[in-house]
Amino acid sequence: MTNYQSPITVGVLALQGDFAEHKAMLTALNVRSIEVRSAKDLESCDALVLPGGESTVMMKLLKESGLDQEIMNRVQSGMPIFGTCAGAILLSDSHLKLIDITVERNAYGSQLQSFSAQIDVEGIGSMEAVCIRAPIITRVGDGVGVLAQHEDHPVLVQKGNILAATFHPELCVSHSVHKMFIENVRALMQ
Repeated sequence: MTNYQSPITVGVLALQGDFAEHKAMLTALNVRSIEVRSAKDLESCDALVLPGGESTVMMKLLKESGLDQEIMNRVQSGMPIFGTCAGAILLSDSHLKLIDITVERNAYGSQLQSFSAQIDVEGIGSMEAVCIRAPIITRVGDGVGVLAQHEDHPVLVQKGNILAATFHPELCVSHSVHKMFIENVRALMQ
């Protein structure tokens, strides 16, 4: 694993969900991260992670705090963003509309139908994908690259500065997806 001494700051949306696990993953990569709960917190971020959790609750809290508009403005101006599970739903055409994908919530069933599967990720290779009440990407728009699939459904997609995963890479042993995101952040900042 490559360790970074990072001059960048990655915000992790901390309104609800598994933000602590993303912070731990970033810490393992020696990347500075902060919890984002307000527009002021977002100001000091070079990139943002939207964690898994309850997408309906998260969107309600984003709207109430005004963070939804701040995030949209920053991402449209080029700030890198990475959404996992509920975070991917937030990025989709049904919420913030930042990446042209359609996502079906809880597509595999309830918590009891949660599972892990091996997937092949472009540029990474084989890795475990932890799916907890996971959504399914049912439609991918023009210009959106599919980096990994499970059962013929995209599970990791990217368009420019936006990365979305329907699984939980923060719960995996591998740091590979977070490392990919950080490398993309660094490339976009050059």
